[in-house]
Amino acid sequence: MGSVVLELVALFLAVHGLICVILTCTLPLWKVPAFIGANIVTAQQTWEGLWMDCVWQGTGELVCNTFDSMLILGQELQVARALTTTAGVLGALGILVSVAGASWTKVVQSVPCKGRIVSAAAFLYLVTGIMQLIPVARYASSIVRDFRSTAVPDAVKRELGPSLYIGMTAGLLFIASSALLWSSCYTSRTQRTATHYTHGQANYDESHYV
Repeated sequence: MGSVVLELVALFLAVHGLICVILTCTLPLWKVPAFIGANIVTAQQTWEGLWMDCVWQGTGELVCNTFDSMLILGQELQVARALTTTAGVLGALGILVSVAGASWTKVVQSVPCKGRIVSAAAFLYLVTGIMQLIPVARYASSIVRDFRSTAVPDAVKRELGPSLYIGMTAGLLFIASSALLWSSCYTSRTQRTATHYTHGQANYDESHYV
């Protein structure tokens, strides 16, 4: 029963982690304006994401433009694109694998096979979490570095956007899901060992009375 609860909680966290990865990948909120100096009062605000940037005018108009060429993108943005997209694919695959190997499903009948499948799902969750945290941490570091640099004008300085916090949450959710799945594997293995030992001891005791 304990392993079932751990698997369900891990699946719940992983699904929410995947939603956060999708939001991180799609929302143009990796960089937001830094309201310092002359930027406190501005006629427009520019938000930047992985695939587009959006300009909000003081009149209430929002104009978004996609990045049409890979050549104009910096290395950090290209790496963030690749890792975040891969994290989303691996996260979705991990969810499918975990459901296939879960003890409360009958997709796979063999108990040892279920354990190996759940372990594989836990590994996918761990890789997903790491691959999501790496681009977020790198991107956040570059924003903080530019913000603190005296060589960068206040007009072009940016702050951490909501997408970065969502990405951090996604990475931590997947890592937590991985830990829970491995805990469920250990719990299930311990329960099987205890049951096998109890049955063996019972058979041994009965043989003395025959």
